[in-house]
Order: sequence, then structure tokens, then C-alpha cells
Amino acid sequence: MQKKTLASKVALITGAARRIGAEIAVTLHRAGMNIALHYNASEEEATHLCQQLNQKRAHSAVAIQAELIEPESEKTLIQKTLNSWDRLDVLVNNASRFYRTVLGEVTSYAWEDLMQSNLKAPFFLAQAAAPFLAVSRGCIVNITDIHAERPLREYSVYCISKSGLLMMTKALAKELGPSVRVNAVAPGAILWPEGKSTLSDHEKQKIISQTTLQRAGSPEDIAKAVLFFVRDADYITGQILDVDGGRTLSG
Repeated sequence: MQKKTLASKVALITGAARRIGAEIAVTLHRAGMNIALHYNASEEEATHLCQQLNQKRAHSAVAIQAELIEPESEKTLIQKTLNSWDRLDVLVNNASRFYRTVLGEVTSYAWEDLMQSNLKAPFFLAQAAAPFLAVSRGCIVNITDIHAERPLREYSVYCISKSGLLMMTKALAKELGPSVRVNAVAPGAILWPEGKSTLSDHEKQKIISQTTLQRAGSPEDIAKAVLFFVRDADYITGQILDVDGGRTLSG
């Protein structure tokens, strides 16, 4: 069976300047899509990636800055995407924040910051995108986390926010069907945390030892899962795909 073409269709990817978001952008672009690269602070990386994609195919990428927790930012982001290509076929809610929140020391700021960036922003962006996705019978793919269902010690607020995103995926699949499909990809050990949440070599090895495949994954593994939902999953909605090397089998 011939695969559905994605040529000239448009994907908006949040947090697309680097890491997993950038890999998703490259993969969907390679499949023929035009890409709106959202970024917040990573302007240099976003501009460089945008230039690379446009060198491969002219007028196929645009970089758009937005702080997603700011009110009405989602409407501006959608409108700037429409200004470029006058359509929207795919929304990938990838942008999120990740850091420790030790119980007993959790601040209101940390709660609001993680909930807004990891749950509120994706919801309102999906709401703003929905009418345009319905026109193209498009889809939403949320990037959640295996720890949305199996909490990670000392990351309670992050896990709660991602659990909310998991439920949001199922709720929006019901709300937006049949015109818009909504699914999620839940990464396991793909890229190690940066900044204050950096793990030691011992911690990394312990995590890898808990996977059935005995190795870490790569951003490409997540990007291929997103591409599957976008291009090949016409009869799938409301589902969460764990891409974790079998880690959830370890209990």
C-alpha cells in the first residue's frame, strides 16, 4: 500500500529548536511537511535549524518565538503559522520543563511553572489549533512521559503535569473526533536531563539496566513514533505509545 503523502502539509512543533523537538522537525520535514519551529529562548538554534531546512527545500520552514505560558501566546503562534502557509495539519506539543520538586520543599512558583508549561500551554494551544486542524482533518501529537503513569521520586509536580497531559490526550480525542485525531508519545530513557537535573553515570546506568533492550533510545525513536501517528495512523486516536525500550515492563 502506498504511504499517504505529507507534501505541502504544515506542522507546528513547540520546543523545536533542539533535542527531541528538533529531531521531530527534521523527520516531518524529510517526509515532505512544511514546519513552523516554535522556540522560546533558543533563538540561535532555532534560526540555524530553520536555515538548514530551507536550504533543503525553499520556503519550507519558519521560526516563531513565543513564551507559551503568556496569555494569548497560543493564538499568536497559530496565526503566524497560518500567515506562512494558510493551513495547519499537525500540532506537536513537545515543549516542556523538567526539574526536581522534592516533597516538603515544593514552591507555588514551581507548581505553577510546571503546570503551565507542561499542561496548560498544550491545552490552550490545542484549543486554538482545533478549528484549523478540523478543516484539514489533521492531528495532534502530545509528547508526554512514561513517568506520567509511573511516578519518579523527587519529580512529583513534573509527573503530575505529564499525567494531566496524558488525560488531556484522551479527553481531546473524544472532544475533537471525528475531524481531528489526538495521540501521544511517551518517551523513556531517550536524552539525559540537562542543568540542575543532570544525572550521574551511575544513575544513567541504573536506568538503562531497567530497560528490556538494555540501552538508551534516541530522539530519532521519538520522531519516528510521531511520524507514525501523523502519516500512518488514520484509525488511531486517544492512544499513548510508550517508546521506552521495554522499561515499563520492569515494574
